[in-house]
Amino acid sequence: MEITFERHFRGPLTSANGGYACGRLAEYVAADEVEVTLRLPPPLDRPLTIERDGDAVRLLDDLALVAEARPALLAVHAPPPVSVEAAEASRERHIREWSTEFGECFVCGVREDGLEIRVGLVAGREPLHAAPVALPEAIPEIVWAAIDCPGAYAVGAEGRGEVVLGRMTARVSRVPGVGEQCVVTAWPLGEDGRKLFAGTALFAEDGELLAAAKQTWIAPRA
Repeated sequence: MEITFERHFRGPLTSANGGYACGRLAEYVAADEVEVTLRLPPPLDRPLTIERDGDAVRLLDDLALVAEARPALLAVHAPPPVSVEAAEASRERHIREWSTEFGECFVCGVREDGLEIRVGLVAGREPLHAAPVALPEAIPEIVWAAIDCPGAYAVGAEGRGEVVLGRMTARVSRVPGVGEQCVVTAWPLGEDGRKLFAGTALFAEDGELLAAAKQTWIAPRA
């Protein structure tokens, strides 16, 4: 089996958005909750091989291990939902400070053909971040993408920072319809050296929990 990450779904300029890549690979695991570990930046525009290993799968670029996915238990509890109105106000508090490497990210970059999710702190509920979002496609990997980058803001001192996604465990309970009004939230879960942990969630407008994730982000070496 092979999959290809099109450049349209880039995160950094030269590799796929981590959440989108995780979501694509998770589709090959027969479980409701899946853990995906990224070992290398997922390359763009060339076929990558999927190899099964029991209940798990591995993603290979020739002989190089790009990612692994396996069934897991999602040990995260989402805070109560944020209203669309509060999420819109939070978006106005969005802090955009990062290197040009992430400026074209499918999820949080400045581009009309991306999700353009702009999370900011929720007034009175700091350090919770939130933003409104309506997804352009009703497929699970777009949900994984939507609940990816908000976690980077939740663990960053200001803006997105230079952190990269190392691991993501997620559950998608329902894929929202195209254009359905939703709210994405993100919150920090502590740190261990260069490892920074975050939780993220996607809610429907009525507060239904659509998806949730726990993430490990890797900070650059000092």
